Amino acid sequence: MSGPIHTTPTEPNAPRIGAVVLPEYDWEQTRLIWTGLEDLGLHHAWTYDHHSWRSLSDAPWYDALTTLTAVACVTSRIEIGTLVSSPNFRHPAVLAKQVMTLDQVSNGRFAFGIGAGAPGNDAQLLGLSELSAGQRADRFEEFVELSDLLLRQPTTNYRGAFFEAVEARMIPGCVQLPRVPFAIAAAGPRGMRLAARYAARWVTIGDARQPGERSEEESWHLLERQISRLADACKEVGREPSDIGKLVNVSRIVETPYASPARFVDVIGRCHDLGFTDVVINFPRQTGVFSGDRTDFERAVSAALEAF
Repeated sequence: MSGPIHTTPTEPNAPRIGAVVLPEYDWEQTRLIWTGLEDLGLHHAWTYDHHSWRSLSDAPWYDALTTLTAVACVTSRIEIGTLVSSPNFRHPAVLAKQVMTLDQVSNGRFAFGIGAGAPGNDAQLLGLSELSAGQRADRFEEFVELSDLLLRQPTTNYRGAFFEAVEARMIPGCVQLPRVPFAIAAAGPRGMRLAARYAARWVTIGDARQPGERSEEESWHLLERQISRLADACKEVGREPSDIGKLVNVSRIVETPYASPARFVDVIGRCHDLGFTDVVINFPRQTGVFSGDRTDFERAVSAALEAF
């Protein structure tokens, strides 16, 4: 039976802190970055799941699930996940098998971050017709429902408007039972209800239509409103709002979140005051989007982990 699992309290003693690493590095760099994040003490680390991505579409870019499988083999403690996979170019039946395998390889450290998928390179990749916002929401609802079924049971048959699965077998199943935890990115009412029903954690980047374009204060007010809308969605589906984790990527919310240790501690504190259980920042790149200094990043993260 479908329903919320892997609950996380809204008011933990301390927020869990993580990082997002773009899948753009060769394996030797990737290994050093991810093992370094584990050694630093971060609770979780994530990667984007795109076939190509925006301004970096002509630069090196690797598959997210394959990268995470390799990362699982060189780490032992840190939680790893996609932020986020989408139905733009992934079929649930194939993706679920990869997710199950990754959960096995990581010994139950994988979190399945999923989202509806935005227009762009990924949406055009397979030559499919462009979908309206409503159609993307319909497709995402099927994507989540079918993924939930596939990862909970050994055999699944399903027929929807967008996806079908015929005798799809998932043996031996996930290490984490009844399935891997879902981290669902959502901003609208339908997505919020899906998160309330199926997710261990809800994920936000603030204004998904224009990430990073609002002022900092506007972004904090938006996050507060989103938390309130999530609570309403939880009540609508009969779930306690405190039972779902709340994850925010502050690199899409505020500028220079780790400019100094004090700055990062303040940002984490504001997120915690709003009710977020998990806070992530993008690992610093040398140039361009998410550029930053790795020493500043490490100092800020260490200070936040100590403070909280």
